[in-house]
Amino acid sequence: MSHDVSSPPSIAPANDPSVAAPASAWDRYQPWRRTVEVLAWVVLFAVNAIAGTLTTVIDIHRFDLDIPSWAPAVWETSSCVTALALAPLLVWYTRKVPFHIDTWRRALALHLLGSVVWSVAHVVGMVAIRKLVYVGLGESYDFGSWGMNLVYEYLKDVRSYTYMVLWIEGYRLLMRRWQGEASVLTTPDDLPEPAVPERPERFLVRKLGKEFLIAASEVEWLQASSNYVNLHLRGRDYPLRTTMAAIETQLDPARFVRVHRSYMVNLDCVGEIEPLESGDARITMHDGSKIPCSRRYRGALRQERRAA
Repeated sequence: MSHDVSSPPSIAPANDPSVAAPASAWDRYQPWRRTVEVLAWVVLFAVNAIAGTLTTVIDIHRFDLDIPSWAPAVWETSSCVTALALAPLLVWYTRKVPFHIDTWRRALALHLLGSVVWSVAHVVGMVAIRKLVYVGLGESYDFGSWGMNLVYEYLKDVRSYTYMVLWIEGYRLLMRRWQGEASVLTTPDDLPEPAVPERPERFLVRKLGKEFLIAASEVEWLQASSNYVNLHLRGRDYPLRTTMAAIETQLDPARFVRVHRSYMVNLDCVGEIEPLESGDARITMHDGSKIPCSRRYRGALRQERRAA
């Protein structure tokens, strides 16, 4: 979909107050974000453990099974504790293998493989915990046939894996929409495409149903993040779905310089460059942010600074 920059009906000016406001809801959430995310995982698995324990206890009484009343709590808790311990690895894996329309087949295949690995790790962890608890209680725990039970547990785990991946991706989508997701303005439909692609002068940011523009020259630095590049501007990050290599070819090389495989900086916003013993450097931006500069790009940064 293209946008007519001359008269956008729902695009606010570049100095939109939602960009300049120093203490938006997004800003206030950031100090609590990690705590909220960790607590959400803990609450999720705690509720699952309690619900699973109660369900199993009810079944034991319904069918008059000869199973100790404490056993269901050990089974469910060991399962949920192991899954909780594996959650950070799943978050990391979904960041490495994100789902997108153009790569969904590859992502699906990799996640099917990941679900097998996750299930095996989950089973091994929970069985180990159960054996330790049973030994402490003077009992012995028998998992049974590993081959058959691994298949049985995988049929349950693959559903849990799917739900967790959908939850993670849904949360990330919500965060991007709240934060404001950027896109490069394209040529309007009623104008011919230029023979040589123009350098973007503005980025369109969509944020909670609203749209506004930010000037490319005002972007202070850029950081690669998975399949996105975060545009840093006045203390905010706006994710742009592209690669660092692609955006590097689009931005003005006289203004934006690559300083690291994951970073580019706006020369007008560079304060100090501090050489390090390793041969790398540390860049201090005007806003106080510290940006790494690898030795590979340090020479080019010096030349551009002199030219500027």
